[in-house]
Amino acid sequence: MKNKHPLSKEELQLFRESVAGARKLRQDTIVHPKPKMKTKQIAPQRLLQEQVDASFYFSDEFQPQLDDEGPTRYVRPGYSHFELKKLRRGDYVPDLFLDLHGLTQSQAKQELGAMIAACKREHVHCACVMHGHGKHVLKQQTPLWLAQHPDVLAFHQAPKEWGGNAAVLVLIELEE
Repeated sequence: MKNKHPLSKEELQLFRESVAGARKLRQDTIVHPKPKMKTKQIAPQRLLQEQVDASFYFSDEFQPQLDDEGPTRYVRPGYSHFELKKLRRGDYVPDLFLDLHGLTQSQAKQELGAMIAACKREHVHCACVMHGHGKHVLKQQTPLWLAQHPDVLAFHQAPKEWGGNAAVLVLIELEE
């Protein structure tokens, strides 16, 4: 940096006289150690039990009444239909993603149950389930299973940026 106004000899002398008794400060900055984060460890047995409990709600025999026309959608009775519109427009951003590609129906049910349990545990309100196109088995079954679970508030076919007709956005009821 260029010095625009150089000091004259008298100014330099005046400065030196005014700071004559000063001494250099000792560095006294204290660096505090980072606090240890207490991570909540959940026992693997408890996680497995949550998964089994959540998949208990899914039945292959029960056929909920879903609209056959238009995109896949569902809203729990008594819950606002405006939430479906918000899901369709992409107003909700999913915080959790579940990819069911390559899974059998029983594996997919278990993973779906685990996802819902994880959403409740991690306080995730919106999740995306990617069932894919394939042979349309999981594409047909996933909405039927989701409609049976008591913690699912609504779901709608995902907007293009979240998978389009190969995925579903799900709203999960959280405990306050």
